[in-house]
Amino acid sequence: MKLFSIFGLALIAQTVSAHYIFNTLITESTNSTNAVRQPQDSMPIHAYYSGEITCNVNSSPASETVEVKAGDRIGFHVDQKLYHKGPVAIYLGQAPGKVADWDGAGQRWFKIAEWGPTFNPFSFTSLNKDEFMTTIPKSIPSGKYLVRIEQAGLHLTGTLEFFVSCAQIKVTGGGNGKLSMVSIPGYIPKNDPSMMVST
Repeated sequence: MKLFSIFGLALIAQTVSAHYIFNTLITESTNSTNAVRQPQDSMPIHAYYSGEITCNVNSSPASETVEVKAGDRIGFHVDQKLYHKGPVAIYLGQAPGKVADWDGAGQRWFKIAEWGPTFNPFSFTSLNKDEFMTTIPKSIPSGKYLVRIEQAGLHLTGTLEFFVSCAQIKVTGGGNGKLSMVSIPGYIPKNDPSMMVST
């Protein structure tokens, strides 16, 4: 009985820890883990209306801010292939001052990429991928930004599991485009019925 309990606990621990982290920022000039505000662990976020949804739990300022050009490719590598079904999106958040000092609060975020569903059969384009790349819009203003990636896992009935990371970047050679921005948290209304789905 004790032996079974030990193996049972080990299996539970392995299952609990078997999530993933978007731990590496990818640009055309470098791959950096130092630019990512590393989450404290791989556990998902359920409270999408809380401050944790912005850049994950207890993520401290990164030690590096990577310079990128508007129009360049940018993205994230995840520490293992995504095995939960659900959409992935990348946002940029324009820092009001020093990006290392900004916690991501305020209506300063806009989406630049999304990996959504496929049909016949139903799945998601993010499934079994470990790298997500997009292009920084040439029209955005130059300046300091947080680049944020999220996956909303749809595998549980009645709740979503969010996997989130942020990285610090400086955009150069930008334009003067007008951006439609949202707040994170706040981009998903609390008790939104669309948050109660599962695959």
